[in-house]
Amino acid sequence: MRLKRLHIRYYPPGIFLDYEKGGQLRTKSIDLLNLTPETDVNELLSDIRAAEPLITSSCVEQVKVLICKLQEKVGQKDDRKFYLFRALQAHILPLTNVAFNKSGSSFITGSYDRTCKIWDTASGEELHTLEGHRNVVDKVATGSFDKTCKLWSAETGKCFYTFRGHTAEIVCLAFNPQSTLVATGSMDTMAKLWDVESGKEVSTLAGHFAEIISLSFNTTGDRLVTGSFDHTAILWDVSTGSKVHVLTGHRGEISCVQFNWDCSLIVTASLDKTCKVWDADSGQCLATLLGHNDEVLDVCFNYTGQLIATASADGTSRVFSAETFQCLCQLEGHKGEISKVCFNPQGSRVLTASVDKTACVWCVNTGACLQVLEGHSDEIFSCAFNYEGDTIITGSKDNTCRIWH
Repeated sequence: MRLKRLHIRYYPPGIFLDYEKGGQLRTKSIDLLNLTPETDVNELLSDIRAAEPLITSSCVEQVKVLICKLQEKVGQKDDRKFYLFRALQAHILPLTNVAFNKSGSSFITGSYDRTCKIWDTASGEELHTLEGHRNVVDKVATGSFDKTCKLWSAETGKCFYTFRGHTAEIVCLAFNPQSTLVATGSMDTMAKLWDVESGKEVSTLAGHFAEIISLSFNTTGDRLVTGSFDHTAILWDVSTGSKVHVLTGHRGEISCVQFNWDCSLIVTASLDKTCKVWDADSGQCLATLLGHNDEVLDVCFNYTGQLIATASADGTSRVFSAETFQCLCQLEGHKGEISKVCFNPQGSRVLTASVDKTACVWCVNTGACLQVLEGHSDEIFSCAFNYEGDTIITGSKDNTCRIWH
């Protein structure tokens, strides 16, 4: 093995190693999820050297420089205020979803008008309209109530493939981290895996008894978790399409499932007013997150996987420690149910979207509402930070999408 190149990953903190093995170029990463401004760099460096044979004396100084850069980024003060940059009359009918691409340079909107549109974040200009679904386009770029999933070129707006095989509406979908597979979840109780290169179905994941409402790949792409209205989540082996664990214990429909970054934990949200945290290896329930007095509609980890945020129909959001499972703060101020919650990449802010027509930015440490993003004339159902954490998009039933800088 020969190291070719080192490069940095800011969120979550880490270093990529490009190396050659058997004539092939490969990449691995060193995750520095616990890095703080106070971390002893020399101590960390010696730990890395002991664990990673590719880090030899010849590149130690370069690694040290990268760690110091990451420390600087982690320690940056975040007192940003967001201001409305553009309000886009995106579609003729209400939006169903908004999402950024990985870099945040563009974002996509889906709508009941059966189209998706790709937008340039910096200018607010429409780049492409993706048309072709015969029923409502429900999820980012491709999933639809016409039972198909379409794969598009974000550069040209051309449709590469139409994935057919589900017998009912597609409700959720996700790319694996390598972008080689698409997973779809449907009201037909099945999930399916599709090959991005060939457009062919790879496997059908059968095991739920009610519609699949949420799914998520882990970071390495070898596991998929699906959440269903049958009150269970199922962990699947992606390569074989077989069940690894059935996660049982919720007393209501699952609304959301997600892995943490290092693939060790799964969190599930449920209409039973709780979230549960599961050990991804054993399938055991580690904790039940209590406190909400109505359905939990969304849940997410922060980028490093150390925090969990919940969103509830009771109009509040909560932040929990993923290590102690204690509630760290309650985010109170919305006047209606919260349907979406997410962290900024730095993990210092939480963004919530509510039926009260506002989105709120919260301080993770204190639980204080730092800013209310107002202007939509109907409920906000979707919100997201870009990769740098300096831009927000909100999508509303008022048919508009707003960009906030």
